[in-house]
Amino acid sequence: MPIRCWQVDAFTNRPFGGNPAAVCWLDHPADDRWMQSVAAEMNLSETAFVRPLKQDYELRWFTPTVEVDLCGHATLATAHALWHSQLVPSDEPLRFQTRSGQLTCTRDGRFIELDFPASIPVEAPPPPGLLEAMGVRPLFAARTQFDFLIALESEEAVRNVRPDYVRLGEIPVRGVIVTAPSADPQFDFASRFFAPAVGVNEDPVCGSAHCALAPYWAGRLGRRDLLAHQVSAREGVLRLKWRDDRVLLGGEAVTVWQGELL
Repeated sequence: MPIRCWQVDAFTNRPFGGNPAAVCWLDHPADDRWMQSVAAEMNLSETAFVRPLKQDYELRWFTPTVEVDLCGHATLATAHALWHSQLVPSDEPLRFQTRSGQLTCTRDGRFIELDFPASIPVEAPPPPGLLEAMGVRPLFAARTQFDFLIALESEEAVRNVRPDYVRLGEIPVRGVIVTAPSADPQFDFASRFFAPAVGVNEDPVCGSAHCALAPYWAGRLGRRDLLAHQVSAREGVLRLKWRDDRVLLGGEAVTVWQGELL
């Protein structure tokens, strides 16, 4: 049977911005190798596979090379696709069962809000070779649940980062977040995210990275509600609310295409 699928640009209000994710609707459990092959065929930073359970939904995420434990933009894309296609009533919250536990999505005006686990950065020296691969001199470095966070002096420095992806991919960490205060007064901070170890050289807008960025910048700025700007080539905007052990990630999304996987 054909499988319904969509490509959704997440954390943006315009096509071809934000972070694209493929979403595949499954009627029954699928083979892991098949899902990984589909993700490689889609060749996006993430492909999401969603399947209805008795009350909730199972949600899994794959890069072109591996399955991952947590993904923000593909969760946002999945919620948008289910509501936009009317598979789920638009006023009904979505509860996804994932490798990172239950994740809830609700609508808040034009925004979709994701309830994700917080990842508090802990100051730590970077692994050997990481700074050389990134070509940076950090003001601060910390370990998060999945990644390394590096604070730089300015947004310009963040925009100018040019990693050596081969060397960076050899370091045993999912990815590296670089961040600095925003040069644009409408945003609180800017960031980029690099993850060649899981098959994504630069993730255009990484929701799960902001589970660490929210508590970091809340501590720096003394405010728990923040507006973030990921300054990749595609760019994206995230509305953040840090609530102790949870982070609420808010964003918009746009469907770019929909069809069937044969």
